[in-house]
Order: sequence, then C-alpha cells, then structure tokens
Amino acid sequence: MVQKYRIYRIMKHNFNLILLATMLLVGCSTPMTNQEETKKEFVTIQGPDLIKPDGSKLFIKGTNLGNWLNPEGYMFKFRKTNSARFINEMFSQLVGPDFTAEFWKAFKDNYITSEDIQFIKRTGSNTIRLPFHYKLFTDEDYMGLTVNQDGFARVDSVVKWCREADLYLILDMHDAPGGQTGDNIDDSYGYPWLFESEASQKLYCDIWRKIAEYYKNEPVILGYELFNEPIAPYFKNMEELNGKLEEIYKMGVAAIREVDNNHIILLGGSQWNGNFKPFKDSTFDDKIMYTCHRYGGQPTKEAIMNFITFRDSVNLPMYMGEIGHNTDEWMSQFCQTMEENNIGWTFWPYKKAESSCFVGIATPENWDLIIRFSEAPRETYEQIREARPDQAMSRKALMDFIEATRFENCIIWEEYIKSLGLTPN
Repeated sequence: MVQKYRIYRIMKHNFNLILLATMLLVGCSTPMTNQEETKKEFVTIQGPDLIKPDGSKLFIKGTNLGNWLNPEGYMFKFRKTNSARFINEMFSQLVGPDFTAEFWKAFKDNYITSEDIQFIKRTGSNTIRLPFHYKLFTDEDYMGLTVNQDGFARVDSVVKWCREADLYLILDMHDAPGGQTGDNIDDSYGYPWLFESEASQKLYCDIWRKIAEYYKNEPVILGYELFNEPIAPYFKNMEELNGKLEEIYKMGVAAIREVDNNHIILLGGSQWNGNFKPFKDSTFDDKIMYTCHRYGGQPTKEAIMNFITFRDSVNLPMYMGEIGHNTDEWMSQFCQTMEENNIGWTFWPYKKAESSCFVGIATPENWDLIIRFSEAPRETYEQIREARPDQAMSRKALMDFIEATRFENCIIWEEYIKSLGLTPN
C-alpha cells in the first residue's frame, strides 16, 4: 500500500511538472494581441526605404485622384474659375444652387468608381494618392452638402476598392483649414491663414485626429499627408511662414499620435513641396517620410538633387507625390531618373478633361458655352444676367459632363501610361 502511494506521489509530481512546463510553453507562444498583429500588417520605414509587411521593398508607382473630392478649374477646362469655391459659385449662378447640389452628388458618384480603381491596378500601379478637402469632414457647405458631409463614406469606398485591388492609399489633405498655400489649389482666400490662425490650426488637428481614430487599424492606408504644397512663393513674409511650417506639422503629428501609432505621416516641403530647408528636426516621430513635387525642368538627377541630398541627410524615404503634365518622352526619362534614385511617384492626375492624364474626359456638346460663362465678368448681378446662357442647355451640358466622366466613356491615353512604364490594359 505504501509502495503504491509513493508511486502515486511520484506520478502526480511528474504530472505537475509536465503541466507547469506546458503552461510556460503556451505562455511563451501566446498569439500576438490584435494590436501587435495589426502593426505587422502596415507598411514600415527602414532608412530611405518603405517596407511591406512581407519584408519586401515598396517602390511607389501610381497616380492621384485629383479633382474628385477637391474640384480644380483647369480639369474642367476653366481658367479664371479655378478653385472649388469659385466653381460652385459659378455653377450656382449658372443653374441655381439646388441643381448645383444635384450636380455635385452625381459628380462624386460617377467621377471615380470601382472600375477606375481596377483599371489603375491593371496598369501595374501599386499606390493611389487621394486629395481631399477638409470641409468633407466638417459641417461646412461643400460640394452640395452642409450638415451631413460624406467624407468618411467617400474615403471608405476608396479603401474598399483599394483593398479589393491590392493597392495602397495615401490620404492627402489638399485643402486645409484657413488655407496652407494661399492660391487656388487650397481653395483659400489668397493667403495661408493656417499659419496664423489658432482656430484653423485647432480644426486641422481635430480633423486629422478624427480621421486617424477612424482608420487607425486600416493597413490599406499607407499614410497620412498632413497638407499639400504649403506656402506659395508669392508672399513677402515667405521666410517667416516657412519658419512656422515644421511646428504646424508637429501639431498635426501629435494629434494623430494620440490615437494612431500605426501609420506613416507624410510631410511636404514649402513652395510647391520643393523647399526642404525649413525642416530642422527629423527625429520627433519614428514614422515620417517626406514628399516632393516637380513639374517641368530637366528630367535628370540634377533637377532633383536637393530632394536626394535632403533625403540622404535624414535617412528617411522621399516620394514624388505629384509630377506630370509634360511630353511622354520627358515623363519616361523622369521615371527612370526617380527609379534610379529611389524616389517613388504618383503622377498627377488620373482623370481630367481631355489629355495629359491616365484617362481623359471628352467635353460634351455646348461645354464651350459653360466655359465662356465661367470666364465672363460676373462681379454684378447685371453682368451675371447678361452672361448666363440658356438654363436648360446648361443643365443638360452639366449632366452630359457627368456621363462623360464615367470610366466606360473616358479616353484611355495609352502612350501616356506607357511612358510611365505601366500597361494600358
């Protein structure tokens, strides 16, 4: 009996040891938390390179969905009427505010759809940059809506389409509160008030915090570009404004990091994303990359040497967020130059009226009369009345333009796409 009890004690002791070892082993191999798993799904930074979750290098190649969520005059063939605010005002004078609101909804529904995103994927692109107006995330009057703006719904649709197409997405606040540029491209009042207005700075931070909280676990989004092309070169106090740039960026980064430590944040240089001298501190965040723009000039390494020099000095990625509007030969040479120097790119834009893009919009019948009204003097009510063409004709032309924007009705500019080393499928 005693012998049996000793055997039992030994077996129980050994069982307990095995159980303890098993528990320790399981503890050591416990599955990662959801947060840890999420972090492994995101693009990361390794020196001047972007690294995909599988460990391979990501060299950005793609395009911009300009004009969709931030209308810009020249993409409609307007010249004088060149910002979102001016375009909306002109349409309202032309056909009334209610019809204009209907136009904007149809425009947003049709200008970019899943078919466009699938086509971009088929070209061999891997990234889309999505310019947007800050008003899409407020209760301000914008593109036909007031209280119930649809910013998240519109971005959600692109996130879904990019996930289905296996594309990365960069969110670009092209138009910041108060204006960050001081020209038509930021839909401002002719000065970069963001750098002087505490109210605008707070709103800019609040919007980015809200966006980051919403998308913090979305790996399709490569990163957040805090704002586009800050501080145009026209202002006498340009250097004073340049001196404020990094601090305004730090505000936005801090707001995002309150809720999201997963995503890369993109910072553009002043004067059309071309001047990186204002940056003095590249160590305030561990997920920063920089973004430059270049239109014109020679398609050579010398033309982007300042970008390369800055990139090498901070040992962080540099990406050409906008480039284009040139000859096919020029673009082909510049693509080669950028690839040789490890600067990824998204060409501007994907779609616009007529050419110099991936796909073009054929302007409809009587569109020349819409253009003529957009260029006519409209400073007084009398001038508006005298310049306004027939409303029925104008409404039809606007809705015909919407139909022309649909992907199946667009012109695929094959040589343009080929010049970028992509495939016009």
